[in-house]
Amino acid sequence: MYRKIISFLICAAVAALSFAQVPQPVRQLLKADYMQGASFSLAVKNVASGEILYACDEQRLLTPASVLKVVTTATALEVLGEDYRFPTSPEYTGEVAGGVLKGDLYIKGSGDPSLGSSHIASGSEQLPFLSQWIAALKEAGISRIDGRIIADETIFDTEAISPKWLWEDIGSYYGAGSYGLNVFDNLYSLHLASGAAGETPRITGCEPEMPSLRFHNYMKAATVPTDSAFIIGAPYADDRFLYGVLPANQSRRTIKGDIPDPPLFLAQYVKKRLEQAGISIGEESVSTRNLGQDTGKDTERHLLATTFSPTLRELVRITNERSHNLYADALLKTVGNAYRPARGEIISSFGKGVKEISAFWNKKGLDASSLQIYDGSGLSATDKVSALFITEVLAYMVNQSSNSEAFIRSLPVAGREGTVRNFLKGTSLQDKARLKSGGMSRVRSYAGYISKDGQEYAVAVIVNNYKCENREMTRALERLLTALF
Repeated sequence: MYRKIISFLICAAVAALSFAQVPQPVRQLLKADYMQGASFSLAVKNVASGEILYACDEQRLLTPASVLKVVTTATALEVLGEDYRFPTSPEYTGEVAGGVLKGDLYIKGSGDPSLGSSHIASGSEQLPFLSQWIAALKEAGISRIDGRIIADETIFDTEAISPKWLWEDIGSYYGAGSYGLNVFDNLYSLHLASGAAGETPRITGCEPEMPSLRFHNYMKAATVPTDSAFIIGAPYADDRFLYGVLPANQSRRTIKGDIPDPPLFLAQYVKKRLEQAGISIGEESVSTRNLGQDTGKDTERHLLATTFSPTLRELVRITNERSHNLYADALLKTVGNAYRPARGEIISSFGKGVKEISAFWNKKGLDASSLQIYDGSGLSATDKVSALFITEVLAYMVNQSSNSEAFIRSLPVAGREGTVRNFLKGTSLQDKARLKSGGMSRVRSYAGYISKDGQEYAVAVIVNNYKCENREMTRALERLLTALF
């Protein structure tokens, strides 16, 4: 009994000491009614000295949401380099005679998430990659293709989304899958018109056209100022289910959903555009997934052209500033291409990326056991990471990375840019913080850099399972950071 009492007193003393080291603004936050039962993790590190300035349960593994992109983009820059560009190439099999290609046209993908992306500036109405491909075909003397257009997506497997994603996210504009071939951010815009409250809104159009999709419309119009409509549907499936509410009596409202099979869609889209340019195609377009084992890998191909993405520096900026899930997952899978499975090991493209990211940071001396993830975007609610690990990655990128500037500048300026354009706006920290935000149901997180008195600090704060609305938690974290700094 005596030993038990001593042990209890020691534990209580250690707990009290630990709590005493927690800064007052954090203690104040943890006292709030909406924080009862919540999990909270904070780490603030002086980048130059390595000193931990503030900490609270900093090794707790929590769901980070999109803050995970900090780790994904940092790793991609280190492994691939900021000048890396994704190639996409039209190639043909067979022979060209008399203007006719007696063979197939392949579109070989490398997982580029930016092909035709709305986030990449284009100087002409004609999509640059299509202009290049049409010109290459004409230069090769091809005016007819007797075979097919085949989308070669084999750089990745066919697991387009993480199995750990929630059903409500699949098919949405932010839940687009990542494939060996991607196009138009893998999104379509669905146009709607709503009538009186209680009526079902009408579908008036789709851009680009998606003739194979079957929309099951369960939406309703209501007297509300904003819409809460969403689209659900699985990869490779043509059925799409529309739920939620649209404002009543609106002549045009637009919601976005993910293209269920981007490689096949791209092949069909290219066929249509080639025919408009006067190049006829003999057979219907397919993808290597449709072909099964007969992917044509062993058939000799002739390169027509290569379209390159912007540099990884630019893609990482878009990933973090726009919190682009497709870009992040494509980066994870691309890093994973270096993974060599053990004999008999069956592992997905997502799994390879996770293995490579963990191995990279372990080699750099960080404890990657604090990184338990299933994607690169942070969309999985089962992703777990500690605030301390994130600050260690942030500090590494400043102190040891040759890609330091590219990484730092990829994080948006709080109060000005991207997903944090309203966060810390009008406070003493506006323009002094570069932060990545993260959010999902009952999850709020921020990570990045804050400057004060000539010093740079790596910051990560994650909150899970609070009882208030997300907006209230966002304001609470805003108050916390301004108080700490």
